Amino acid sequence: MMTDPIADLLTRIRNGVRVERPYVDVPCSSIKIAIVAALAREGFVWDHEVLENGSHKTLRVNLKYGPSGEHVIQHVERISKPGCRVYIAAADMKDVRQGTGIAVLSTSKGVLSNREARKQGVGGELLCQVW
Repeated sequence: MMTDPIADLLTRIRNGVRVERPYVDVPCSSIKIAIVAALAREGFVWDHEVLENGSHKTLRVNLKYGPSGEHVIQHVERISKPGCRVYIAAADMKDVRQGTGIAVLSTSKGVLSNREARKQGVGGELLCQVW
């Protein structure tokens, strides 16, 4: 049994980008789909799809690279962990890397990037940062 499935998702994305894979496959869950959808809305991955393999589902994340092959995702960091949750209010949110990166939050209105959460005026659990 995996103790932190979100960290597993982020590690697979980080490792896939390092070896320049076109996509990574991860076990599917609703929170992982929401996190990848937030990354896609902010332009860090192309898109995602859910593949059904018999009794279980797999989430395929299509990774994004620049026109010359440069990595769009430079850094992925898990912030809130199972042993130490981190929460942030909408008023306390700051830009990540002076606006070049995003933070992904789990809010009462769903999983949002820090820009979307600030616009909607909601805070929540700070899941990860990507730049």
